[in-house]
Amino acid sequence: MAKLDRVESLRSDNDPAPKGLRQWPAWLGIGLAALLARLPWPLQRGLGRLVGRFLHMVLRDRRRVAERNIALCFPELDAAQQASLVYRSFSELGIGLFEFARAWWGSVQPMRRGLQVEGLEHLEAARAGGRGVIVISGHFTTLEIAARLMCDYAPLAGMYRPHDQGAMEWAVKRGRLRYAAHMFTREELRPALKHLKQGGLLWFAPDQDTRRGESVFVPFFGLPAYSLTSTHQLSRLSGASVIAFAHERRADGGYTLRLSPAFEEFPSQDATADTARVMAAIEAMVRKAPAQYLWIHRRFKRQPDGRGKLYQ
Repeated sequence: MAKLDRVESLRSDNDPAPKGLRQWPAWLGIGLAALLARLPWPLQRGLGRLVGRFLHMVLRDRRRVAERNIALCFPELDAAQQASLVYRSFSELGIGLFEFARAWWGSVQPMRRGLQVEGLEHLEAARAGGRGVIVISGHFTTLEIAARLMCDYAPLAGMYRPHDQGAMEWAVKRGRLRYAAHMFTREELRPALKHLKQGGLLWFAPDQDTRRGESVFVPFFGLPAYSLTSTHQLSRLSGASVIAFAHERRADGGYTLRLSPAFEEFPSQDATADTARVMAAIEAMVRKAPAQYLWIHRRFKRQPDGRGKLYQ
């Protein structure tokens, strides 16, 4: 698998680590996570399943959210099938927690064995003529490990929501900058646009209901979902192409990363129509690996009628 040419790296991890007594609990947690990130990968997978089962028992509110989401999105499944999918999603979440730690602070060499990467030719075509590319995905439990693995083949920069806790923000950003070309916060729109205009790649997941950013209601599993128009806006302002990036943790323990052809005639003049296309692409990813999607998020908490009673 050929690696794509890299643009100039924007990495900058020279910010001083936050200090003070208030940071100590976070540093202890980060230290423990960094140690766990160095356990043998087969052991981590087993522990991850156990952690997921434990979370399924104790996170009752989040479990109820997952149950409601899956009932809404997969009404064709009977009650037992829906419960099984909820249970499996927590197991996958537990494994994902160890993957996050490895991506930030450990080695991903075990994940490189058996890795399947499909569609790099689509990314090369989208970059033709020095054009920037927006790489979209959804909030899957494989999100972080997939980004790190893809950075072996393409110089992805990321856009993210900063952590409120200073030590965690510093440690996670530093961990991501081990492999990402740059990390832009959601407020750093101008630097992100500049990166795209210079032919860079920008990866992010626009599939959650958030108070920040312009959003519209578009279908997601046949239901109105309040969705960011950021993909349309960034593409319109930068001239960048848009590509969907699916990732899956396979049953054999390997990973598949899949890049689709660039969206045709994107962006259009209609932000809502473009956002609907983005959400349809993410829905297709979810249907291929439903247990690996982050169902604990209240995706449908806002509805056009303003009642927002789907989780009551």
